[in-house]
Amino acid sequence: MLDIAVIRNEPESVKEMMRRRGLSGEQEKVDQIVELDLARRKTLAEVEQLKHERNKASEEIVRLKREGKDPSKIVEEMRETSERIKNLDAEVRAIDEKLAELMLYIPNIPHPSVPVGPDESANVEIRKYGEPKRFGFKPRPHWEIGGNLGILDFERGAKIASSRFTLLKGAGALMERALVNFMLDLHTKEHGYKEVFPPILANEKSFISTGQLPKFSEEMYWCRDDDLLLVPTAEVPVTNIHRDEIFKEEMLPLRYVAYTPCFRREAGSYGKDVRGIIRQHQFNKVELVKFAHPDNSFDELEALTSDAEEVLQRLGIHYRVVALSTGDLGFAAAKCYDLEAWLPGLGKYGEYKEISSCSCFTDFQARRANIRFKPKDGGKPRFVHTLNGSGLAIGRTLAAILETYQLDDGRVVVPPALQPYMGGMTIIEQEK
Repeated sequence: MLDIAVIRNEPESVKEMMRRRGLSGEQEKVDQIVELDLARRKTLAEVEQLKHERNKASEEIVRLKREGKDPSKIVEEMRETSERIKNLDAEVRAIDEKLAELMLYIPNIPHPSVPVGPDESANVEIRKYGEPKRFGFKPRPHWEIGGNLGILDFERGAKIASSRFTLLKGAGALMERALVNFMLDLHTKEHGYKEVFPPILANEKSFISTGQLPKFSEEMYWCRDDDLLLVPTAEVPVTNIHRDEIFKEEMLPLRYVAYTPCFRREAGSYGKDVRGIIRQHQFNKVELVKFAHPDNSFDELEALTSDAEEVLQRLGIHYRVVALSTGDLGFAAAKCYDLEAWLPGLGKYGEYKEISSCSCFTDFQARRANIRFKPKDGGKPRFVHTLNGSGLAIGRTLAAILETYQLDDGRVVVPPALQPYMGGMTIIEQEK
C-alpha cells in the first residue's frame, strides 16, 4: 500500500495517478481517506490532551490526599475524562479499520519512466530477440500440433475437470517437467537464485500482502472451509516468506526461485484464448522473486528481466520486451516489462503472447507485509522493495516450442538446450 503521508500531502497527484491507470471511478476513495485521516489526527490530538489532563489531575489527587484534603470532585471529573478517552479510543480504532480497508484499494504509483496510456495499445516495445521463424508451409497452432501428436488431450482434461484444463501425455508431460527442471537449474546454478518450494495454498493475509486481495477476489479459487486460497502464482507464498521480518541491510538483495502449480479462475476473460493452453485455470510456472534495497531496485528489475529473457534465448524462441503503460500496469506494480514470445501458428500470420511479466513493486507490497531492513548506519528500519517475474510460464513456453520447432510432417524438434532434460529425445513423434 502507499504511505498515507503521500495521500495526505498530495491527494490530487494520487487521483491523477488513478486516472492514468484507468481508475477514475475509484478516486472518491482518496477523498474518503483524506477525510478519515484528518478526523483520526484530530481525535488523537483530543485524546492526547485529555490524557495529559488526566495525568496532571492524578498528581493533584495525590497532593490533596497527602495534605488531608478531599479530592472527590477531581476524582469524579477524571472518571468522566476516562470515559471520554475510552470512547475516543474506540472511535480511533473504527477509523483505523476503515482507513486500512480503503488503503488496500489504492494502487501503486507508476515510475516516471512508465508510458502513459489507457491500455495495452500504449505499451512500448523496448527490444526484440531474433527474428520470426520462416516456414516452407503454413505453421499450425500448438493445439493442433499437440492434438495430432497425442501429447495434448483437451477433451479428457475437460472431462476430468472442466474447460481450460488440459491433460498432458507422453512427450508432452515429459517436456513440461523438463522445462521446469531446465529453468530451475539455469536460475539457481547461473543466476544466483535460491530455490524454494512453498505451499500452494495460502491464507488471506498472504494474498493481501502481495495485493491480490481484496481487489481481485473473483480471480481466486477459495477453499472456504479451511480459510485458504490456491495460489495464482508463487509470488504470493514466496513474498510472504519474510512477512513481518527485518533484514540486515547487507543481506540485500535476496533472490528466490520457485516452481509451483498456479490456479486462476480467469473471471472476466471469457472469449480470450479459448483454444489451446495459453489461458488455463491450472498451469505450472517458475517464478523469480527478489527483495532489494530501495536505492537499486530498478537496476534489479533490469537484471531480473534479463534472467527471464535468457530462458527464451537458450530455447531459441523469438520474443520482444514491452514496457507496460499506466493503463495496463498491474495494481501493485510501479513498473513492468512483459516478455512476449512469438507463436507462429496463431492468427493469420502469428502472434506475440505474454510469457512473463517482470515487475518492481517498490515498497508497496513490503508495507502491506511489513518487510523491512535495518540500515548499516543504525537508522530506523526501512521498507524493502520487492520484485518478481515469471521465469517462465511453463505451458506457454511449451506452446511456443511446439509452434516454433514444428516440422511439415507434424513432428516437433526438441530444442537442443532441452534435450538433456528429455533423456536425449531430439524429435517428438506421434504418440501410439
